[in-house]
Amino acid sequence: MSYSNWSVLTASFVIVTYLALSGVSLCAVLYLVGAKWRHQVCNLATSLFALFPLAFVLLLVLLAGGEHTFPWIGHVSHGEEVHMPGWYTLPLLAAREVSGMLTVIVVWWMFIKRQAVADRSEVDRAKFHHVACWVPFFTVLYATMVAWDFEMTLRPAWHSAIFGMQNLVSNFGMFLSFMLIWIYVLNNRGALVKKVEDYIYNYLAQMMLAFTLLWMYTFFAQYLTIWYGNLGDERDRIDAMQNGDYSVLWWSMVALKFVIPFASLCFPVTRHNPQATVAVAACIILGTLFERYIWVAGINGTGTIPLLMVVAVGAVLVTTGYMLVRTTMRRNQLIKG
Repeated sequence: MSYSNWSVLTASFVIVTYLALSGVSLCAVLYLVGAKWRHQVCNLATSLFALFPLAFVLLLVLLAGGEHTFPWIGHVSHGEEVHMPGWYTLPLLAAREVSGMLTVIVVWWMFIKRQAVADRSEVDRAKFHHVACWVPFFTVLYATMVAWDFEMTLRPAWHSAIFGMQNLVSNFGMFLSFMLIWIYVLNNRGALVKKVEDYIYNYLAQMMLAFTLLWMYTFFAQYLTIWYGNLGDERDRIDAMQNGDYSVLWWSMVALKFVIPFASLCFPVTRHNPQATVAVAACIILGTLFERYIWVAGINGTGTIPLLMVVAVGAVLVTTGYMLVRTTMRRNQLIKG
């Protein structure tokens, strides 16, 4: 299988993992800042925990793929003049990724269990608070590791001190967009046992605007540093992505993730219009899909756009993910039927 096709699996793993990761992360942050509207969305958001088995299967497939997933295998050995030389060993990579995901699954499971009984007593509330405080820490740590292993270090000579943050900001903005569309669809279909109030669209839209600005800030901070330093090892990868075979996806990403969301969501009239926010959310999701694929497949600036692989993998993942989350929602009596 060509690297362009295999990259669809890598990008899919990152997307599925972030959807599974971000539901609990959102709930923990909303709780820690005292946002009362968390009760409107937290049960739905934590239902995405059901995607972790799918993410784990994808992780095992990618690790088994070896050099199909990690092009540096066979070309980089410990001690060579590359960024983080000790990082480039497949056994170490597999160990940290598997143990990292299992750790996150355990902590996230504890959060969900503690959240369900947090109001039962002061002791339960204290235990829930303790777990909630750990969630942001593990989110940043694990998300950074995934960003480094599956995107940044695919090209050994390339590195960015801000890439982990930029990746987290981008993918969490995608998650917020997914949440908004998901709630809108469930509300319109009358599928929820308890309807999510309409003001939530505005709250999520405000967060989407904030993460749009954060994404552009981290994106440009990284881009400006690389451009100003004008070092070949750093410039080559950026130039390959924006001027190579995937240049259409690159510039579409900028429009979909910044130009359209910022020009729309900065106006209150858009944020208070559910249909308009759904349209903007769809742009952010599509732009993030482009972004994740470009960072993986475009390391050398060459390759084809594997539409057939995208359709095939997408159909399997969407169907499987839908069934997993729907089963969880039914078990927790969040949806009718």
